[in-house]
Amino acid sequence: MHVKKGDKVMVISGKDKGKTGVVLTAFPKKDRVLVEGVNIIKKHMKPNQANPQGGIVSHEAAIHVSNVMLIDPKTGEPTRVGSKVEDGKKVRVAKKSGEIIK
Repeated sequence: MHVKKGDKVMVISGKDKGKTGVVLTAFPKKDRVLVEGVNIIKKHMKPNQANPQGGIVSHEAAIHVSNVMLIDPKTGEPTRVGSKVEDGKKVRVAKKSGEIIK
C-alpha cells in the first residue's frame, strides 16, 4: 500500500472527491483506509452502556486505497509515491518534488 497511518491524503474519486484528511487506520489485507472526515455514514445505534440514549450516530467508513493520493509535503498537491535507498534505509519519496516523506 502506498499510504500509511498518519499520512495526509486527498480523495481523488467518489462522492468526497477533493476532500483531504489524515489516515486514521489502514487495512492492508482489504486494501482500504479510514480517512478523517471522509465517507461519513449514519448508523442506527441501540441504547447501551457507552451510549445510553441510542439514536443515529455519524462516523467515518473505510474507502478503497486506490481512491486516495498522498499530499506532497513541499507543494501541498496530490502526488504519487516512489521509494529510494538513503543511508542503507528504504524511504518513501514524493514523485512531484522528490521530497522525502516523514
